Amino acid sequence: MAYERNRTGNLKIMIHNQNGMSTKTIGLIGGMSWESSKLYYEYLNTKAKDIMGSSHSARCVMVSVDFADIERLTFKGDWEAIGELMKQAALQLERAGADIVLLCTNTIHLVSEYISENINIPFLHIASSTGWSIKKSGLKKIALLGTKFTMEKDFYTRTLENDFGLEILTPKENKRQVVHDIIYNELVKGQFTNVLKQAIVAIVKELQDQGAEGVVLACTELPMLISKLDVEIPIFDTGKIHAHKAIEWSLDN
Repeated sequence: MAYERNRTGNLKIMIHNQNGMSTKTIGLIGGMSWESSKLYYEYLNTKAKDIMGSSHSARCVMVSVDFADIERLTFKGDWEAIGELMKQAALQLERAGADIVLLCTNTIHLVSEYISENINIPFLHIASSTGWSIKKSGLKKIALLGTKFTMEKDFYTRTLENDFGLEILTPKENKRQVVHDIIYNELVKGQFTNVLKQAIVAIVKELQDQGAEGVVLACTELPMLISKLDVEIPIFDTGKIHAHKAIEWSLDN
């Protein structure tokens, strides 16, 4: 066991496991929705056990917001208010001893600068984590599914295109609305049916026919609806990729 001071001057305990790795604490901003946030906890701990073995698990702390507030502000277009909520949650995590912050949602990364510019610890962006995973796969032309905000604004595609040289395809406008409605009206409320699955699978097939070599499920609830068994091209589960990247970061060899 060792001690160090973080950037804010607080004394922190560094824990070393039996493999000699120093494990750091992962801070999670969850609740958007809680259906997918619970998967982050599973992904983190499964990956930690896979790497370290035995009964090891992840060191993490979560601040979970009320999604009804976020949803209301989202549809009002009040991104500034959402950004302030995210900033406060991130500062809470930093005060709680987190060494890194993850925002457990894709869409709300639209205001990620409210986090990255106001904390003294690293912020791990979900699009960057996803971009690295796609780059490792060798694929170049990728379909992107998520909320309309994620598909239509450039905060996500800009990272994938500019930083990783990917070509991004999104559905036609009417199909973007279908995906968006399925997410907000069904998935975030815990409703996952075969009818919804087939609707998403059909949209993926259309994008595949346009040349998509893989599909980014850029909504953390979508992998709860479809899996690699449902489509013919590789899928990129952004929540799982994000969580696994955080575990790799937290284990300092």
